[in-house]
Amino acid sequence: MALEPGVKLGPYEILSPLGAGGMGEVYRARDTRLGRDVAVKVLPDHLSSQPEIRARFEREAKTVSSLNHPNICTLFDVGTEGETAYLVMELIEGDTLATRIGRGAIAGPELLRIGAQVADALDRAHRAGVIHRDLKPGNIMLTKSGAKLMDFGLARATGLAGPGAGSSHTGATLTHSPTVGKALTAEGTLLGTFQYMSPEQLEGAEADARSDIWALGCVLYEMATGRRAFEGRSQASLIAAILEREPAPIAEIPSGSASAAIAGGAPQGLDRLIRNCLTKDPEERIQTAHDIKLQLRGIAEAAGLSTAGSTFAPQTPLPGDASSIAAARGKARRASPLPWAIAAVAVVAAIATAAYLYPRANAPKAIYRFRPDTAVPGSRDTIWPRISPDGRNLVYVVIDSLNNTVAYVRGMDEIVPRRIPGTDGLTRPYWSPDGREIAFISDGKMKRLDINGGSPVVVCEAQGGADLSWGSKGTILMDGRRTDSLRYVPAGGGELKPATTLDRAAGELGHAWPYFLPDGEHFLYISYSSLGAERGKIHLGKIGALTSKLLGESDGRVEYAPGGWVLYVRGASLVARKLDMGKGELTGPAIPLVEDLRIGGARGHFSSSESGVFAFARLPLGENRSLRLASRSGAMIGESVASGTLANPKLSADGKFLLVERRVGTISAGEISILDLARGTDTKLTFTNGRASTPEWSPDGRRFAYSLLPEAGDAKIRIGSVDGLGAQDSVPVPPRPQLFLWQWAAAGSQAIMGTINGEMFTSPTDGSAREWRRLVDASLTGGHAQISPDGRWLAYAFGTARDVQVYVQSLTGTPGRWQISNSLAMFPRWTKGGREIVFEGLDGRLMAVDIDTAAGFRPGTPRALFLLPMRSSAFAAASWSVDASGEKFALVVPPPQSATSSIEIVTDFQTLVTRK
Repeated sequence: MALEPGVKLGPYEILSPLGAGGMGEVYRARDTRLGRDVAVKVLPDHLSSQPEIRARFEREAKTVSSLNHPNICTLFDVGTEGETAYLVMELIEGDTLATRIGRGAIAGPELLRIGAQVADALDRAHRAGVIHRDLKPGNIMLTKSGAKLMDFGLARATGLAGPGAGSSHTGATLTHSPTVGKALTAEGTLLGTFQYMSPEQLEGAEADARSDIWALGCVLYEMATGRRAFEGRSQASLIAAILEREPAPIAEIPSGSASAAIAGGAPQGLDRLIRNCLTKDPEERIQTAHDIKLQLRGIAEAAGLSTAGSTFAPQTPLPGDASSIAAARGKARRASPLPWAIAAVAVVAAIATAAYLYPRANAPKAIYRFRPDTAVPGSRDTIWPRISPDGRNLVYVVIDSLNNTVAYVRGMDEIVPRRIPGTDGLTRPYWSPDGREIAFISDGKMKRLDINGGSPVVVCEAQGGADLSWGSKGTILMDGRRTDSLRYVPAGGGELKPATTLDRAAGELGHAWPYFLPDGEHFLYISYSSLGAERGKIHLGKIGALTSKLLGESDGRVEYAPGGWVLYVRGASLVARKLDMGKGELTGPAIPLVEDLRIGGARGHFSSSESGVFAFARLPLGENRSLRLASRSGAMIGESVASGTLANPKLSADGKFLLVERRVGTISAGEISILDLARGTDTKLTFTNGRASTPEWSPDGRRFAYSLLPEAGDAKIRIGSVDGLGAQDSVPVPPRPQLFLWQWAAAGSQAIMGTINGEMFTSPTDGSAREWRRLVDASLTGGHAQISPDGRWLAYAFGTARDVQVYVQSLTGTPGRWQISNSLAMFPRWTKGGREIVFEGLDGRLMAVDIDTAAGFRPGTPRALFLLPMRSSAFAAASWSVDASGEKFALVVPPPQSATSSIEIVTDFQTLVTRK
C-alpha cells in the first residue's frame, strides 16, 4: 500500500512519492529532527513477508553503509515502523546521466571528469566485495558536487520478480534509484539492462568486477558519442550484437555527436581505453576500475587538462585549437626542415606513449581486501572458508544455534550466500579441481556433491576421517583419527589405500591435514607425536611412495599456494616460505601474512586458490569466550556467568559454584577464579603471574588445588581455601617441568596429576604422607585420570598403537581393564555416584556410558548427549565440566562470529606475499 503524505516512519515525515520498483517504493520525506529532505525507501507489503526479500533489503543497508565515498549515494539511517522496514538515503538533486546524454554527446573535459568519478566509486565498491551488476546512465546522478553512483547490489537478474512475472529480466525485477523521480518503463529497463550486460553474463556466467568494467566501457562510449555501444531491434538481435560485433570507433560516428565531442576535447587514447573495457574475453579486459580511473586521469593530463576541482580546466591549448596550431607552425618554420620535424614529433610521441604505458604495465597489481557477507540468519558461527580453484566461489561451514553444521556457498559476485543441500553434519568441505563439486565427510562416509544441485554420492566408507584433498589427477587424500596415517581413494569410488606410513621409531602417533600440490601426485601433510600436541612436523609426500621429506614444523595446518609457497601456522600467525621441489626443502625466510589468524577447531582457517584468490578468518588472540550453564540435553540455562579467555571450568559437587581458569597470553596457564552462581560474584583466587592451571575442587568443596607452572625448575601442585584466606600449601609431586592436575579424588583424598607425555601419578593431600606414586605405565600417550568415588576404579584416556580411547582399570581386587569409548575420546568424568562416565569425543560430542559394578565391572554402550559449543582446545584445556549428578554442565562458548568481520578475501595472493 502506498504511503500518504503526512505519514511518519520514525522521525521521517512522508512528503511525496518519487518512484517505485519491483523491490522498493521510494518517497521524498522530511527529517523532522534535522530539518532536511531525504529519500526514504520502503519494502512493499507483498514482499515484506518473504524472508529472503526482507533479508536482501537488510543487506542493501549493510552494502550501502560500507561504501562511504563522495561519488556513492549515502545511507543515513535504517529502521522499522510496525511491519514496515525502511532505509533513509541522501536525496540527490540533479539529472541522471541518461538525461544528460539525451541532450547530446558529452564534451571531453566533462566526460573525463564524470568517467573518473564513476570509476573511482566503482573501485571503492569492488574493494569492498560489491559488484554493481546494473551500471548504466540511469543509475548515475549528476549533481553540483559531482557524479553519484546509485543502486549497489540490487539489480540481480533473477529472483526478484513478483508473482506472475514472465522473463526474469523484466522491469519488475529491478529496483530503481531511490532518488530518481521518474521510473523507467518495463521496456526501457529491459533494453537498458541488456544494453550494458557483458558477454559472459549473457552466456550464463556469474557477474564479477570485470562485468562492471564492461558496463563502464558502454557508459563511456555512450557519453562520447550520444549513442549506445550495442543496439538491436529485438532482445535477440541486441544479444547477438554484444556477443559478436564491435562498436564503431567513436570518431566514425556519423551523427555529428562524436565530432562535437572531439572538438570539445575528447582526446587521443579514449577510444583505445573504451575498447579495452569492451573486450569480449574478460581475461583480456581491463581488470580493475582503479586502472580506468588512472587512465582517464592520464588522458586528461596528456591533453593538458587539470584534474583539480569538480571540472577539468584547460591549462594549455588543446589539440585543434587555432592559436596552438599557428604557434606550432611558426616554430616549425624557424627550426629544422620538415622531415626532422616529423621525426621529432614521432620520437616525442613514442617517448610520451612509453612513459605513460610502461610504468602502468610494470606497476604492481592492486591488492583488494574485502569481507564478504557470509552471515546466515540464525547461525551461531561461520567458519572454514575455502576458495574454489578458479577463485569465483567461497564455500564455508555454518554452525546453527543447536551446533548443527551445513555448507554454504557464496559467489564472489553475489550478495546472497546459499545453502548446499545434502551437507548437513559435515566436518569441512573441499573443492574438486574443476570447482564444480565439493567433497566432505559426514555420517562416517566420504561424499561428493555438485554445488549447483543434486544428491551426495558416496565415494567410500570413512570412519574417523575428517579432512581431505582432491588432487588434479582424480585422487582424494583423507586423514583419519589422530592416530591414523593418510589414505587415498579414486574420486569415482573404490577402496582406500595407504598414502603414508607412520614412522614409529621417530615417535609419530598420526598424520593429518593432507594437501595436494598442483601435479596431483605430491602432497603436504602434518605428523604428530602426541595426542594433545598443537605443533606438528610438515612433510612432503608422494602418492605410491609411502615415504616423505621433512620440511619444517607448524602449529596447525599446512597448504600449498600459487608460486611455490607453503603456508603454515606459527602460534596464531600465518606464514609463508618457498618450496624448492628439487631439493625437497623450504627456502628463504618465513614471511608473515596474517597476524591474528583464527586457529580454533581447524588449526588455521585459511585457503588459497590456483587463481591467486586468498581467504582467511580472523580471531583476535584475546577472544571473548563466555561461560554458560546447560542441561543434560545441551540446552543453555540462563545468561553467561563469566567471560574472557576461559578454560577448565569446574562445577562444585552441588553445582552452586564454579572454578575457572582465565588464561593470560599463553596457551597453557593463567589465573584461577571462583564464581558464586547464586550471587553472581567473580573472585580471583590466585596471583601467580599467569602460571596457574587445571583447577580442581576438594571433596568437601572448601578448598581447591591447581597446577603451578614454574618460572624455573619443577612444577608444583598448590592447595588453597576457596574463601581466599590463609596460606597455600603444596603437595609432593615428581620432579617435572610441567604437571597438570586431573582430579582431587574423594577416595583417600588424593591429588591425581600427569604430564603431557602420558605419565600419571597420585599423591596424598591430607598430610598423612609425603610421597607420590605412579598410576599407569607411561609407554603410551595417556592422561585425564579420574578415580571413582568408591576408589575402586581408575578412568583415563590412553593411547594404543592405533587409537586413543577412554579406559577403566581396577585399582583394587582382581586386575582388569575395559575400553569405555568406541572412537577417539578424552576427559572422562565420573557421575551419578560412579554409575556413569561422561567423556568428550574428539568430534566434540559429549558421550555418556552407564556403569554397573554390582558384580564386577560392566560398561554400557556409549550414547551421545550433545555437541559442545567449543571442543576442548588442548591436552590440558577442557571446555566443559559436569556436576556430580550428571545433570548440570558448565560450557565454554566461543564468541559469536560475524562472517562479515571474520572472513576476509585477498584478490591477489602472489602480490600480497611478494610485497611483505
